[in-house]
Amino acid sequence: MPGPGNVGERVRNLRLTRRLSQAQLAGHDLSDSYISLIESGKRTPTPTVLRMLAERLGCTPEYLAEGVEPEQRAHLEVRERHAHLALLRGDPATAEAGFDEVIARSDDPDLTARARLGRARALEELGRTDRAIALFEELREQAERDPGRASWLPPVIALARAYHTVGDLGQAIALGERALERLEWLGLHAGHEYTEAGRILLLAYVDRSDPVRAHELGRRLLHPEGTEDAEPLSVHYQRASLRALEEGAVGDSLYFADQALAARTDTTPMQAHARLALAGAKALLRGVEPFSAAAQPDTRPSGEYGFERPRQEGTREAAQEALTLLQAATGLDDAESTECTIAKARALVLVGDLDEAIAALEQFLDTGMALSAPTSGHSMAPQPADELGIRTQKTVLARLVLARARVAQGNTSAARVVLRAASEQLATLSEGRPAAHLYRELGELYELIESPDDAATAYRQALEAAGLAVFNRVALSARH
Repeated sequence: MPGPGNVGERVRNLRLTRRLSQAQLAGHDLSDSYISLIESGKRTPTPTVLRMLAERLGCTPEYLAEGVEPEQRAHLEVRERHAHLALLRGDPATAEAGFDEVIARSDDPDLTARARLGRARALEELGRTDRAIALFEELREQAERDPGRASWLPPVIALARAYHTVGDLGQAIALGERALERLEWLGLHAGHEYTEAGRILLLAYVDRSDPVRAHELGRRLLHPEGTEDAEPLSVHYQRASLRALEEGAVGDSLYFADQALAARTDTTPMQAHARLALAGAKALLRGVEPFSAAAQPDTRPSGEYGFERPRQEGTREAAQEALTLLQAATGLDDAESTECTIAKARALVLVGDLDEAIAALEQFLDTGMALSAPTSGHSMAPQPADELGIRTQKTVLARLVLARARVAQGNTSAARVVLRAASEQLATLSEGRPAAHLYRELGELYELIESPDDAATAYRQALEAAGLAVFNRVALSARH
């Protein structure tokens, strides 16, 4: 455990433990009044005085200065890195325990800040998103108060992702736009931070039914103008670090300098690009124009909520581009690999490869892949309710895409069976935006098979899942 209190308190505690008077500790080099001032916190000893006091008290200068012995500090540094490794290998429960230990035992502000950021990410992975948001907010406020110590970009990007997860699109978009604006001002158009902030913002635009801005952003991210930049990623980070240093943002400068060093051997940008490719494919399949083409004016009525107007499926051209993007979405974790499978099947339906889409979806559902437990983690703890809910959402979505393929085949009886199964699973989900979107698509599919009563029920459930206030507003607008 770190030594209690500040330098003065540690000097006093050790002096009393060794039964020394202030005069005895002062010796011939110092005065007992100076020792008294140190112990009361009115004077801060110089490094030379610290070494003298440490020798007389039988400890190290590091312990007097910071309360942690060098061996203990090294142990905590290793513990923090091992917790990060546990997080990377998909074991957030073990990671959280490691970060908690570091936070409890360290009084090094930099090490503690890294452990708190890691703990927030572990909480996010465990599905405790509200607690993660609270911790990310604290880290953001701390970084904004002391920009010379830490960069606020990591907690801001994490907050945008977490707010998108809980359905707060306004916050997700505001934070995502702020992060991208900062990165672009620094001239950084590459790396994990840029692709992650762009991915979150792209999905938030689509969920808010803003295809124009989604297309504009997707085009910037996935089809940038000009020739491909051949400079290594480390050069981009180093340039951003120097620019941040020029403006006095030392925290940002240090952060990007570390990223430049890590980028020399790191392979994580490949995964970041894969996640961005998946986000782009999902946007294209939700009605966003192909990113390779210039934007077309959007003449549809706008709406704050995606389920307020009929969902526009992507075009054949958009689906072809989505399939190309999905080829690059490799090396993802189990959850996002599942999303790739469903997105690819939806794209295959749109381009007319119905047999391949149906075969992939039926195998996916028959083998239980949609609801299987994660294979990358090592924790034996039960799945959180949020985790089960997310897996149920994906299973329902797979069934809806399968029903759409059966409708395209002209096999309405098979489509009806699949929709019944999807409806039963949907009833187990909690209310919220994800359930509302699924009910909305369920209603559309019931309309396609000419089942108006079932369609009306699904649309009503979509509005109820979104909340009573939304239901009232939509009902009022319908009367006008």
